[in-house]
Amino acid sequence: MTPLWQREPVGVVGLGLIGGSLGLDLQAAGARVRALVHRPATAERARERGLASEVSTDPAVLQGCGLVVLALPLDRLLDPDPALVAALPPAAVITDVGSVKAPVLRRWRSLLAEAGRGLDPARFVASHPMAGTARAGVEAGESGLFRERPWVVTPEAGTDAGALAAVRELAEALGARWLCCDADIHDRAVALISHLPVLVGAALLQAADAGAGEASDLVRALASSGFADTTRVGGGNPDLGMLMARSNRPALLAALGHYRACLDALEAMVDRAEWEALQRSLALSQRLRPEFL
Repeated sequence: MTPLWQREPVGVVGLGLIGGSLGLDLQAAGARVRALVHRPATAERARERGLASEVSTDPAVLQGCGLVVLALPLDRLLDPDPALVAALPPAAVITDVGSVKAPVLRRWRSLLAEAGRGLDPARFVASHPMAGTARAGVEAGESGLFRERPWVVTPEAGTDAGALAAVRELAEALGARWLCCDADIHDRAVALISHLPVLVGAALLQAADAGAGEASDLVRALASSGFADTTRVGGGNPDLGMLMARSNRPALLAALGHYRACLDALEAMVDRAEWEALQRSLALSQRLRPEFL
């Protein structure tokens, strides 16, 4: 059977990095993309960039869409505009791209159940394409962003099988790698490999600034690719970092505890001049790194 994203228009709510990239790739694959954005200026620029077949600030643009992708920041995803919920087509499959899944699942299960009009919570598929750059906003969307990147979904026991299949067809059409897991497990995992690095990178930048003293200009002049790679996400969008921390607080606190314990252990080795122990610890890290790439 022809995939849903080919049979019916795809609605994309939000045209930032993820939404804009979705719009470009879906259109390139032959999909009709109807996009809903918040501001007229964003709509105008999105049309100029060709991010969707149709762009509007009116939620009615989603009428007739068989699949709707909520590409919203976490705060607006967890507290959506009532006009958006009211405009969702009753028969549509709905998915999101948020980096935290358990709170999103709970919120949208409740919203769709309360909305009525035939909206079915079982047709909401919580998902997270793990792709990104340091850019944001309507200028950030780029072609090929999802190719060979993980696209994680966190279905529940009652998730509609057809809706899950429709989202999988969408992800695989964009070249993404499909993964399924429990929502809570997802949130613990991303706390360790996505959210923790934001705070670690931020701390490293602030430590270099605070410790530089009179060598401030030299510290900045000597910073090269290693420092840039290590701090990239820590120097990214502060609103995004704050929202990730706020929405995934328990898992992030646990991740910070693990990091603090490891940092304390390394500090102790240096303080006690335990060079063999430090060498063994660094050798362990060397062996572990390929498993994460």
